[in-house]
Order: sequence, then C-alpha cells, then structure tokens
Amino acid sequence: MTTTSPVPAATAPSGHERGSPGYRRLGAALWCAGLATFVLVYAAQGLLPALADEFGVSSSTSSLALSATTGMLALAIVPLSAVAESWGRARVMTVALAASAVLGLLAPLAPTFWLLVVLRGLQGVALAALPALAMSHVTREVNPRWLGGAVGMLIAGNTLGGMSGRLIAGLVADLGGWRAGLFVIGLVSMLCTVAFRLLLPPSVAPDPPKVRVRELGGPIRLHLRDPGLLCLFGIGFLLMAAFVTVYNYLGFRLLREPFALAPALVGLIFLGYLAGTWASTTAGRLGDRYGRRTVLWIGEAVALAGAWITLPDWLPSVLVGLVLVTVGFFAGHSVASSFVGRRSSMLPGGSPGLASSLYLFGYYAGSSIGGSVGGIAYDLGGWRGLVGYISLLLLGALGLALALRRIPTPRAAFSR
Repeated sequence: MTTTSPVPAATAPSGHERGSPGYRRLGAALWCAGLATFVLVYAAQGLLPALADEFGVSSSTSSLALSATTGMLALAIVPLSAVAESWGRARVMTVALAASAVLGLLAPLAPTFWLLVVLRGLQGVALAALPALAMSHVTREVNPRWLGGAVGMLIAGNTLGGMSGRLIAGLVADLGGWRAGLFVIGLVSMLCTVAFRLLLPPSVAPDPPKVRVRELGGPIRLHLRDPGLLCLFGIGFLLMAAFVTVYNYLGFRLLREPFALAPALVGLIFLGYLAGTWASTTAGRLGDRYGRRTVLWIGEAVALAGAWITLPDWLPSVLVGLVLVTVGFFAGHSVASSFVGRRSSMLPGGSPGLASSLYLFGYYAGSSIGGSVGGIAYDLGGWRGLVGYISLLLLGALGLALALRRIPTPRAAFSR
C-alpha cells in the first residue's frame, strides 16, 4: 500500500520552513511548553524573601526552594531525556508537563520549608526530560537553515515563562501570601500544558531507536571528547550560575536600605526578562547570519558590563545593569544551545538530543550550585562580594567563548 511505502531519500522531509503553518504551530506549542516549565521552575525565585521570613531561614538557605528543582532536574536530565526520546517526544513532553503541574498545585500545601523543598525537587525530576526533548524536537523538526531562529523562539517562551512565574507569584503573594502565589502558578502551568498538546503539529521526523541507560556510556564519552562541545557545556554552566545569582539576591538588596522598596515593586524587576525575550530571538538570527562564535562572546561581554553597572546604590543604575545582564545572558544562552545541537549533528555518531541533555545538565547544575554559592558570597560580602563572584563566572565563560573561536568544526577536524 502506498501509505506504508518508504519515502525516497530525495523527497524526505527536510523540516519545517520558516513561515510555514507547521513552523508557526511548532513555535507556538514549544513556546507554551517553555512557559509552563519556567513558570514552575522559577516562581520560587520571586518568593525567596517571603520564604526566608516565613520559615526563619537565611537568604542562602531559602534559595534551596529553587536549587532543589534545578539540581534534581540536572541530575535526571541526561538519563531520562536519552531514554524518553525513543518513547515519543510529544507523548513524553505532555506527561512531564502534566505531572509537574500537579506537583505545582501540591507545593503550596507544604507545612514545612523542607517538605516544600522535597516537592520542588520532585518537580525537577518530572520536568527533567522536557527541556532537552524540546530542543531536540526543534533540531529534528525544523530545516537546519532556520534552526537558530527556531531555538530563539523556544528560549523566548522560556524567558517569558521565567518572567511570568516570578511576577505572578510575587504579585499574588503580596495580596494573599506565598501559598496563593504558588497555587496560581500551578493553574497557569496546567493551562499551558493543554495548549501545548493542542497546538503541537504531527512530527515530520521519526523517533530514534530505543536506548537503554546502560548504553549511554559510549555516546556520552563521544560528546565529551569534542573540545567544542566541552566549551559550550562549560559556558552553559557559568552563564546560568551568574544569571540566577543576580536574580536570586537582588530582591534582598532592594528590600533593604538605601532602596527599601515595597515587595510589590521589587517583584517588577523581573520585567527585565522582556529584554531577554528580544535578545534570545535576535541573537539566534544574528548567529545564523554572522556566526555563532562572534555573537556568543559579545553577549557574555555585555552581561559582564551589566554586572558592574549594578554596583552603585542608585536605582536607575541597578535597573540598567540588570537589563544588560539579562540581554547578555539570553543572547549567549540562545546561541550556545543552538550551537550544541548543530555541532553534535556534525560529529560522526553524534546525537543532538544527547548533546542538548549534556548542555542542559551543565546549565541547570549552574543554576543549582552557582545560585547557592552565590548566596554565600552575598551573605559574606554583600552586593560587592556577589558582583565579584559573578564577574569570575562571566570571565570564565568569556574565556571559553574565545577559545571556541579557535576550535575547528567537527567535519573539518574529521577530514584532516
């Protein structure tokens, strides 16, 4: 029957073209997935001062409500995403979103801080397969020449989700407490899950063969032997560690003298994420046009400059610096994440899905480890100590980006 005949290689689908109905539906669906994921993951960030007051813990301890989620996500992301991809990317992403939304509705019922941390950690496990699967899905479903812009759209949804989670949770918490804030976030995530499933178009790329966890050793070693991918993994770790540290503890600074802002006004700092939405899509397209290596180090330099601009105790300077940190981070992350998928596809035996998982392992480990260590820097040295800490992280990322410029593409190295 013609319905079961294989598609000739010459007419095999090359992926959605930009502007096509499939491209638009895919972008909208993954935008909803990013929104659902990041409203859940980062809603707690805007509530850290409230949690510290409610449960009588320090600023660095309160950050565990966020670090538990990102830490468990980092630990589970490589094995779960590699195995789950062969189960059907659309199916697994839907289940992951639904399970995490249910846990989000349970989190505000936690009677103690440590039970809240446990529930937030379980959310990280539930979400572990989703970020890498979403990135892998874009890589497989979109024509390669439009990949940078498509990944930029995905990260734009992540950006808006991170901003919305912080803003919604903070504003609702200011009216009804942090429990009400987390409950509303759970409802938003559930609605986004439904929208994601309705919008997602049928796949044009087949699912890969089934993979067992014990078979991952060889493919992981293959990717870790590539110096370019190692640089990108390190960049993801360092960029995220610096970025999450700024947003974790800036609220504590603005609540105190000499700023002494109201909690509702402090929550509005997360509107800076709108600059990240623009930066992620713009940087993806600029990377496609002018080269990812160039856009990558420029974004990191912008973030470093922004961190230093936040030093004076003058609110306009703090806000300008925050916007520059946000723009630089999302520009770098957008380019690095699309670069990982593209570079791994050039490796003989490379897997974009596994490479994305390894990148996101570093990314979320940076959020968990770097954000917690940043709290110690803030407790000991105040904002100046924190800026010194994130400067070291961004200088390390900048060094890796400059080193990446001297590393040939895998095909060039393989041919030699």
